[in-house]
Amino acid sequence: MKLLKSVFSGTALLPFLLMAQESADSRSDLNMRVGVTDISEQVYGLHMLMFWICVAIAVAVFSVMFYSMVKHRKAAGHKPANFHENVKVEIVWTIVPFLILIGMAIPAASTLIEMEDTSKPDMTVLVTGSQWKWHYKYMDNEVEFFSTLATQREQIENQFPKGENYLLEVDRPLVIPTGQKVRFLITSDDVIHSWWVPDFAVKKDANPGFINEAWTRVNKPGVYRGQCAELCGKDHGYMPVVVIAKEPADYAAWIGEQERIALERQAEEQRLLAMNMSKEELMATGERSYNAVCAACHQPNGEGLPGVFPALKNSPLIMNDLEGHIDIILNGRTGTSMQSFSRQLTMSEIAAVVTYTRNAWGNNTGDIVQAKDVNAVMQGE
Repeated sequence: MKLLKSVFSGTALLPFLLMAQESADSRSDLNMRVGVTDISEQVYGLHMLMFWICVAIAVAVFSVMFYSMVKHRKAAGHKPANFHENVKVEIVWTIVPFLILIGMAIPAASTLIEMEDTSKPDMTVLVTGSQWKWHYKYMDNEVEFFSTLATQREQIENQFPKGENYLLEVDRPLVIPTGQKVRFLITSDDVIHSWWVPDFAVKKDANPGFINEAWTRVNKPGVYRGQCAELCGKDHGYMPVVVIAKEPADYAAWIGEQERIALERQAEEQRLLAMNMSKEELMATGERSYNAVCAACHQPNGEGLPGVFPALKNSPLIMNDLEGHIDIILNGRTGTSMQSFSRQLTMSEIAAVVTYTRNAWGNNTGDIVQAKDVNAVMQGE
């Protein structure tokens, strides 16, 4: 009996522990987050409603059960009833759960319908998952970029102490305005990913060949973090999501600055098309770019992972087919893990990577590739 009382009292205190924790910290380790959107608050309210319904059912059922076990035990002289069926009881235990489910379904359906209503957005962002990074394109502006893990490799390899946001930092976060309805068009370049930000109550699969929709309206500025929530390959754990919500005026200034940078980058690319870089410059730039985007699969020594990622050292493609080499970096290869890098690297960076890989690790083809050569392949010339 003492054990039963301990268990029962602990269960009874759980709701109050949850409430106390929530009041002290909206990011509770014991309970679901309230979040920073109206939808996330509704989801939290639904969660607590279902929780209290479950608590009430548990208290009622276990109270009757334990009362019957103690009060009508054999040692007290009670004998078990002997009956086959009771129509009234069967009607009651059919109708009561039905009513409970209806009471749960009505508010849940209302919230789900609102979550799926992506109509009349103030702005739209195309979110594309790639192994293992996110690409964001602002459909209402000429701004797009990749967002990749910024956690230092030394932290991952336990050479440096891990920071507060270990594996949850990116080089370029998504930026959205507060108080505006932001629609997300979510898809993938390769395998199934899942874009998940708990504070927004948004979790939507990114399926290759399909576009799923979600939306949010953030109520207060801040930095909100999430992750890919679908096992998508060996670096699945290195694919964080970071969203910064800014006041509308600050967001307008930020988007204007990004558009200016994009125009400058385009002008610089056109300038580079008209000039030639030395082999030393190409090799240095190519090594940096290769280590940033290629080495994770093909390895820093160019030997790849046997049976998984092909070696670039002594590769027939690299040693013999220059145009094919450029083309596979530009467009990727369907049915393999080799994705297109035409949006991730500039033409000059692709030229540098091609030059580097054709002259590193003993390949020594002597080939020098310029941005104009990449542009010619891109244009099909």
